[in-house]
Amino acid sequence: MERPTLSSNLRRGSRALGPPMAALAGLAGCCAVVLWADPTTPGGALPVCPTKALLGLTCPACGGLRMVYSLLHADVPAALHYNALGVPAAVLFVWGMLTWTLTRLRGRPVAGWQHQRWTSPAFAVVLLAWFVVRNLPFAPFVELRV
Repeated sequence: MERPTLSSNLRRGSRALGPPMAALAGLAGCCAVVLWADPTTPGGALPVCPTKALLGLTCPACGGLRMVYSLLHADVPAALHYNALGVPAAVLFVWGMLTWTLTRLRGRPVAGWQHQRWTSPAFAVVLLAWFVVRNLPFAPFVELRV
């Protein structure tokens, strides 16, 4: 069996990193659009939430663009105000991207939260609870609407 050379390792590494780098480039592009459009300014270039516009309900993702804008400006309290569930979801997203990248680099699975049996049901329960709580019409829950 041949021993891998430096050039073969570099080729394998560049092929392995291609998809994560493409995803990172797409994410950077989306963040650039959010920074440019400034969703915190009313009547901006970005559309309003269709659920809110059509049904008048605050969906679990409402305030997500403003949350991302606030996170890009390192304003965590504002990000939590716009979407308190979105901030931990962003952390889980970064963690998932890191485990995906490590899996591709190592060539073998790296355990992550997204591969657990409980992940999908837990996300469904949390999203449904967040949807209900954000739309309760009495204090202190009305403060969660954006």
